[in-house]
Amino acid sequence: MTLSDIASLQSQALAEISAAKDAAEIENLRIKYIGRNGSLPALMKNLRDVPPAEKPAFGQALNALRNAVTEALNSRKSSLEASSAPAETFDFSLPGNWHASGSIHPVSAIIDEVTRIFAQLGFTVADGPDIETEFNNFDALNTAKHHPSRDARDTFWLGNGLLLRTQTSPVQIRTMLAHKPPVRIINPGRCYRRDTTDATHSANFHQIEGLYVDTVPVSLADLKSTLEHFAREMMGPGVKVRFRPHFFPFTEPSVEADFSCHVCHGKGCSVCKGSGWIEILGAGMVDTRVYKHVGYDKDCYGYAFGMGVERLAMIKYGISDLRLLYANDLRYLREFI
Repeated sequence: MTLSDIASLQSQALAEISAAKDAAEIENLRIKYIGRNGSLPALMKNLRDVPPAEKPAFGQALNALRNAVTEALNSRKSSLEASSAPAETFDFSLPGNWHASGSIHPVSAIIDEVTRIFAQLGFTVADGPDIETEFNNFDALNTAKHHPSRDARDTFWLGNGLLLRTQTSPVQIRTMLAHKPPVRIINPGRCYRRDTTDATHSANFHQIEGLYVDTVPVSLADLKSTLEHFAREMMGPGVKVRFRPHFFPFTEPSVEADFSCHVCHGKGCSVCKGSGWIEILGAGMVDTRVYKHVGYDKDCYGYAFGMGVERLAMIKYGISDLRLLYANDLRYLREFI
């Protein structure tokens, strides 16, 4: 055995492999050259007869032969398989593979519905930043310096008099600072408070507030009729509205508005806790001290109201746990498609 014999065998093997026409022929060539009884194992046996000084060169040549033959066999096999694979075709008669359409999130659906209802009454949508000043969020809304909502345990303070707004009321202040009466707006948006998340509370939630200010008389009767119209449009024509005295720093007089339970129709059930009523929103006539902060004349007239979007969604859709709205579980959200 000489090195030229090894080189000659390699050339012969590569030529035969290159000319192979199918997988069966490839397998026969594998057996012929590198199989247990093939040419390469036979040469390896003769390696013991090679002088010690020449063994490294012969060993390298035999390893190169093995690698070259193995690589050629694999390459030719892959080439034959690729050439014999059926051409891909497209059947134009098959039905389309359509993806299901998405749906509006319950929170967005409530915002859209409330916006639509108040648009019927001439309200436009106003917006503002989530990061607010202490003046817009508290001072201009007649919130006392010692009010609990100013405490760091209730509000996310960012420093330099900035905070994450605790309500959407600052949008009303911004609007009045920028526009003279008449002003008729609703302002949906996110709010932030240091609440522990549970079935009915979240540190991040949505509100929709409304404001109507004019230089002509606007009374509590106008506010009540506006909210009664909203109640019928939102919950159905049979809903009743109850107003209870309350206190808010920025309205005087102030009221809480309850809607009759849409599940039991006022008879009492687990949803309304047996009372027949569900607390929906707070409202009142704008306090004249708020007008001073925004540069309005003291003889202006107006009312304001506000409600929680998640609370409306939970009541309207029968959702028992607020956290379900933000779990992003498609199995649950598909119920609202």
